[in-house]
Parts: sequence; C-alpha cells; structure tokens
Amino acid sequence: MLARNALIRQHSLSIRRVTLSATPIRYRHSNVVATQYGGPVGNPSHRVYFSRDNVPISPWHDIPLLANSSTREYNMVCEIPRWSNAKLEIDTTTPFNPIKQDSKNNRPRYVADIFPYKGYIWNYGAFPQTFEDPNHTDKDTGCVGDSDPVDVIEVGQAISAEGSVHRVKVLGLVALIDDGETDWKVLAIRSDDPMADRIQDIKSLESHMPGLVSATVDWFSKYKVPDGKPLNSWAFDGRAKDADYAHSVIAATHDAWSRLIHSDKEAGFAL
Repeated sequence: MLARNALIRQHSLSIRRVTLSATPIRYRHSNVVATQYGGPVGNPSHRVYFSRDNVPISPWHDIPLLANSSTREYNMVCEIPRWSNAKLEIDTTTPFNPIKQDSKNNRPRYVADIFPYKGYIWNYGAFPQTFEDPNHTDKDTGCVGDSDPVDVIEVGQAISAEGSVHRVKVLGLVALIDDGETDWKVLAIRSDDPMADRIQDIKSLESHMPGLVSATVDWFSKYKVPDGKPLNSWAFDGRAKDADYAHSVIAATHDAWSRLIHSDKEAGFAL
C-alpha cells in the first residue's frame, strides 16, 4: 500500500508538470474521469489517464470488471472509437496504465482502410481486470494468451470516446489466432443502446445487424496484410461462440489477472 501511495504521489506530481490544458470528461455509467495529457492522437506524448474522486487509478486494475453481477453486465474501457484508424491501447507497462498510441519504429501506428471498411468498424476496447495469460495454453484454441486484457468489440449505435467507460452486455465471442497466440474478441453492446433489449446473443445480433459478425472476421483476417503480413487465422474456423462460452472465458481471464497481480513475477507489467 505504501508503494502504491508513493506511485500516486509521483503520478500526481507528473500531471502537475504538464503545461498543456487538460479537460476532464465524466462519462455516463461511471464515476471515472478520463483526462488527456500531452498532444493529440498522432503525437508520441498522447496519453489518457484515469481518476476517481481526484485520485489517479488504473483502468486495468482499479475499474471493476463486473458492473452488475445479477445481470452479468461488465464495464468496458473504450480505447478506439468506431471509424477511427489510430491503434490506441491501455499501456500495461506504465504505472496507472494510461491509454497511449501504439508505435512501431518510433512512429505512431494506424490501421489501414481495407476495402470496403473505414478504420475500426466498431467501438473497440478492453475489459478491466482480465489478462490473457502467455503461460497458459487454452484447451480449445491450443494457443497461449497474448499478454493483454481481453478485447471488446462494442457494436452499438453510438460512437464512444477514447477513455470512456461503459456498461455492456456480452453477446458472444470470436477467437483470433494472432502470431500463434489466442486473442479473444468479445462481442458486446452497450446496455444503454436503443437496440440492447432486442440484441441478446449472436443469433439476435445476426438478425438485427446481418453481416456484422462475418465482416468482423473478415476485417481481423486482413487488417495486417497492408503491413506485409499474411492473413490471420482463427480458432473454431472463425465461427462465433455463444454468450455462455464468452462468460466462461471472461471468468477465466479474470482469474488469470488475479493470479498476475498476486504474483511475485511481474514480468514487466505495471501492477
């Protein structure tokens, strides 16, 4: 606890040294404030930090996974708004785990527009308090985890902001195999979406948004091709698994996160 408090004081001092203006934005369904520091997206200094009651928090560790246990709704942290191209992600290696733009060869990363798609075709983010364990081989995919929180594909109508936190309903998932690692993609919809009452599972998602699941598989299969990489592969031949299966994966990755934060071996993660 003393070490955690020392990190909070250090983090707060670093924020006060930032000279650019920072406007907190408070999001619905959450008492979390997400604040941008540094430059805009595309600038290497771009960061979005999180706080609650004026105390810095980690979006990975300090936002609870479950929003409502009785309805099995979860909190999702939006990293990437729909139709945008910047590859933004929770930084698992920096204290307080801000959102930053991924980089390659010291240049900010963007996904290409792959015909007929424009950028990311859904709101994209992560479930807090989950971890895809690189030391565990999944019995169904035959691959280890990718060392990240579980990814969430939010299919609702609204474009969510970077750093916003939303309550979502889980519909199912698809299982990407990326560089030999399991990379779960959970399909979900915001609980406050106008279609949330009608979209309960993969079948109703296909009924009300025909083609979205197949477009999702197509997009993830091809999105690295413009960088000279081959098509990605899939577990289950790219077929979506149902909500019950997705809930079991979320529970298992939450357990993996719990083991990680209580482990003596942090393996480079900011915990």
